[in-house]
Amino acid sequence: MSVLDKVHKGPRPRPPKIVIYGGPKVGKSSFCAGIPDSIFVQTEEGLDALDVSAFPMATKYNDVVSQLRALATEEHEYKAVVIDSLDWLEPLVWQAVCSDNGAPSIEAVGGGYGKGYTEAVGYWSKLLEALDYLRNNKQMTVVLITHDEVRKMEPPDGEAFDYAALKLHRKAAGIVTEWADVIGYARIKRIVRKEDAGFGKQHKRAIATDERELVVGQNPAYVSGNRYGMSDVLPLEWSAFIADLREQFTNKEKA
Repeated sequence: MSVLDKVHKGPRPRPPKIVIYGGPKVGKSSFCAGIPDSIFVQTEEGLDALDVSAFPMATKYNDVVSQLRALATEEHEYKAVVIDSLDWLEPLVWQAVCSDNGAPSIEAVGGGYGKGYTEAVGYWSKLLEALDYLRNNKQMTVVLITHDEVRKMEPPDGEAFDYAALKLHRKAAGIVTEWADVIGYARIKRIVRKEDAGFGKQHKRAIATDERELVVGQNPAYVSGNRYGMSDVLPLEWSAFIADLREQFTNKEKA
């Protein structure tokens, strides 16, 4: 059989690899709790009020590795795995790097100069490879949750501006961002209202609503985007997310 006989044509609807990030208590974990047959890998507290399946709290990097290995090697009914959260997992990664290198801190690994953070990339890669296995061989959707932080972008051809990014070291954030199929920023919807400021002037005021949104389209204000051509902004609900994703695949199959 020729290698050309194995060429695949058309879209391949595999389970997505998703990163959801945003401010505290915006609804990231609740979004993931809506995923049917999901199981949480916990590195922080916050699931007590949610009706979800979850492994015991991971306090070491190897705890997370062992839990992912169990999903890969044992029989189960779970269709999705959620890591909650990456920014609480990161210190566990650093702890493992320090232990393996006999260093007192991540900054001291390899003599310093950022070598510890570079070493940590290998540990992140191991976790992402394990998650890829679950996606490709167990047909599991993968969702990674993290918090946000504000960073400054200084483009060479324009003025600097602030944007929301994953609350991880830049090297870790880089590899996670490249790995994901969807990066969504969870936010509270705000409306801008014009108010009378007197003397014929008006000023604008942002007012929070009760609605939660997920930005999955390209936006300079956020690290966000997707590989599927999804709607730029969706309700922060799993049912809305998966419905939009399925619609994109349906449209591509008809094209």
